[in-house]
Amino acid sequence: MVKARRVGVGMDYSPTSKSALRWTAENLLDDGDTIILIHVQPQNAEHTRKILFEETGSPLIPLEEFKEVNFSKQYGLAYDPEVLDVLDTLSRAKKVKVVAKVYWGDPREKLCDAVENLKLDSIVLGSRGLGPLKRMLLGSVSNHVVTNATCPVTVVKSN
Repeated sequence: MVKARRVGVGMDYSPTSKSALRWTAENLLDDGDTIILIHVQPQNAEHTRKILFEETGSPLIPLEEFKEVNFSKQYGLAYDPEVLDVLDTLSRAKKVKVVAKVYWGDPREKLCDAVENLKLDSIVLGSRGLGPLKRMLLGSVSNHVVTNATCPVTVVKSN
């Protein structure tokens, strides 16, 4: 019997992060696995839950709560029917446990922290497709995570 895995997906609701979620659903997850949607809000974001969980990130948020519009707003998250549909389908069809976690700060650092804190077996990220100059000036989240994460990292390029 194969051990259930914990797979993280970096989610900022961009087209590439949605592609990473779809790729994960279609290619990586099996029955009984857990998917953790990892959201990283800007350090200066002001949301009601940030005061409680700024240092450690939010508790794991089950899909049932995450689907509620008002609950998502408390964390400053977008209510995205497309993302929720993929997660709901995974939950029902593959019996995948779906949870979300919210952090505040630098996405590069917080995604690497999530790998450690959540004991992820793998993490999947979307790539914004920055050119060499922009990547050098702005820094690449996926590049940093690939270099520093302690688990396998999959970067899904935009189509």
